[in-house]
Amino acid sequence: MDKNQIREVIAKRAALELKDGDVVNLGIGLPTFIPNYLPPGVKVTLQSENGLLGMGPAPLSGEENEDYTNAGGGYITFFPGASCFDSSHSFSIIRGRHVDVTVLGALEVDQEGNLANWMIPGKKTPGMGGAMDLIVGAKRVILAMEHTAKGAHKILKKCNLPLTAAGQVNLIITEMGVIEVTPEGLLLKEIHPEFTVEEIMEATGAPLIISDKLIKMRQ
Repeated sequence: MDKNQIREVIAKRAALELKDGDVVNLGIGLPTFIPNYLPPGVKVTLQSENGLLGMGPAPLSGEENEDYTNAGGGYITFFPGASCFDSSHSFSIIRGRHVDVTVLGALEVDQEGNLANWMIPGKKTPGMGGAMDLIVGAKRVILAMEHTAKGAHKILKKCNLPLTAAGQVNLIITEMGVIEVTPEGLLLKEIHPEFTVEEIMEATGAPLIISDKLIKMRQ
C-alpha cells in the first residue's frame, strides 16, 4: 500500500468506531480524514481544543477564512449551530469528560496503553498542546497510526519516548489491523487481508494475543 491507501484504510476503519451523537476530538494529521468516511446516518459533533464545537470539514480551495482554523492551524468550516469560545471553556469540556472519543496519532504506544506522541528528545517542539488533557479526559482513546515508522516498531512493550499519558489508550488502528489494549496485553481483533498474522507479529515490538474470533478488518 502507498501512503494514500494506508491513510484511507486507517481513516475508514476508525470512522466505524464513532457513534451517532458522539462528541469527538480529532488529532492533527491522519485523524482529520475520518469524518470523510462516516457511515450513512452517523452524525458526530467535532470539538477542537482551541475553542470550537460543531466544526465542519476543510473548505474548498479559495474559500478559506483565516479566522476559522482548528487546533493544528488548518482551515475549517462550521456546521449550523456551531459555537466558538475561549480555550479555558474548551478545556472545561475536555476535563469535564464531555468528549466521548478522541482519535490521535502516535509516535509510540505500548502494551500497557501508554502513549508518546508529542516530542522526540533533541528535536524542537512547540509543546504538548492539548493531548495530555484529551487522553485523560476523553471517555475513549483511539489511536489511528501507521503500524511502523520506516520499518521501526511503533507498538512496543514499553515506550522509549517521553509519555503524553500513561495507561489511557483503548484501541489501536493501523493499516495492518485493529488491536485492543486489554489488562492481559495487546489483543489482535481484526486483520487486513493484505497481511498475515506472522507479518503483523513481526512488525509489532510487543507480544500479541490473537483473538479466537479474529476477523477481516472492517471497512
